[in-house]
Amino acid sequence: MKTNLIRIAQDIEALSRYNATPGEGLTRFSFTKEDRGAREYIKKEMEKAGLRVYEDGAGTIIGRLEGKDQDAPVIMLGSHFDSVKNGGNFDGNAGVVTALEISRVLKENKIELNHPVEFIAIVEEEGGRFGSGLFGSRAMAGKITREQLELLKDEDGITIAKAMADFGLDPDNILQSARKPEDIKAFLELHIEQGPILEHEGKNIGVVQYIVGINQVEVVIEGRADHAGTTPMDMRKDALDAAAGVIYSISSFAGSLKDCTVATVGTITALPGAANIVPGKVIFTIDVRSKDEQSICKVIDFVKSRLEGAKREKEVIYTIESKLEVPPVEMDEEIIELHYKNCEALGFSWMNMLSGAGHDAMVMSELTKVGLIFVPSKNGRSHCPEEWTDYEDLQRGIELMYHTLLDLGKEI
Repeated sequence: MKTNLIRIAQDIEALSRYNATPGEGLTRFSFTKEDRGAREYIKKEMEKAGLRVYEDGAGTIIGRLEGKDQDAPVIMLGSHFDSVKNGGNFDGNAGVVTALEISRVLKENKIELNHPVEFIAIVEEEGGRFGSGLFGSRAMAGKITREQLELLKDEDGITIAKAMADFGLDPDNILQSARKPEDIKAFLELHIEQGPILEHEGKNIGVVQYIVGINQVEVVIEGRADHAGTTPMDMRKDALDAAAGVIYSISSFAGSLKDCTVATVGTITALPGAANIVPGKVIFTIDVRSKDEQSICKVIDFVKSRLEGAKREKEVIYTIESKLEVPPVEMDEEIIELHYKNCEALGFSWMNMLSGAGHDAMVMSELTKVGLIFVPSKNGRSHCPEEWTDYEDLQRGIELMYHTLLDLGKEI
């Protein structure tokens, strides 16, 4: 193998130290001291590999390697380096380490590609701090405005604009992150599977065919707060009772579509939040995912119809607001064929897969052709302290990405 297993392990372990919750999983939110530490490590390693390093207007780290034809469209390779709260050391980081290691191998072997390559570490993919995922890639796609930076806030009420400014980034430069489709040849991403299938099937590599679409909405139901002991049941406007009538049927409806559509009510808050007060307001989120965009629409339409019913029956009012909406994305057939070819040449077992999780690749598909591969997750665990991928499994994925990059980079 061209790549170095020891360096790969050292990168993962080094990045895991920049953590706000030691001993309780990895917590690295964007524009924090933990972000700063990981950021400086990534930039230092990129510089060692001879890359020209800079940050775009959103805070994504980019290490550029020029090609023989500096005017040729660039190939991008990387993933994100933020985390969920109390997550694991491999989600996102595995793809960043892929970029770091491949950049070193190119330097060591004095390989010059025809196309420029940008090795990237993307900011705020998880949305763990500001509640708006895929931030860095959406900024590259020109989907983040200056005005939005004043609307996105963390749990302390700090806007992303202020957080960026305090971190040393100028929020007025956010539009400078946007890239032109004609300037990008391809985007490649390696990610841990975050599920049990590869391990169960005994396969080295998952070649992703497409990523499911995602629609995340926030529902607010407002009734009236009253005394829990003195308000008769038939005179209440109980927001939580109304919400429960909507929520209980969502999962069964999604399951009835029988096309791998899933729907999750992930958070719910009842206000004012006391045992002896009838809830006057309820806020909850719904995450809908499917390979079929029409199925996503069916679930959202079903929720709206249930909300209308609750409005009539419980005398409440409601709002439903989309927080994230990304259509299903099919991976590029040419890149998939290169993955197949290189798996065969390297002796790696592989299988075709669907990604039920969202990734930066799905946003980048609006700019260019994309490729995504998975490496196995131990026991299928992810977004938890137990998340683990054997370093040898990660190295095989990096080797595959390296050879696919060589194939793409030699073309003009």
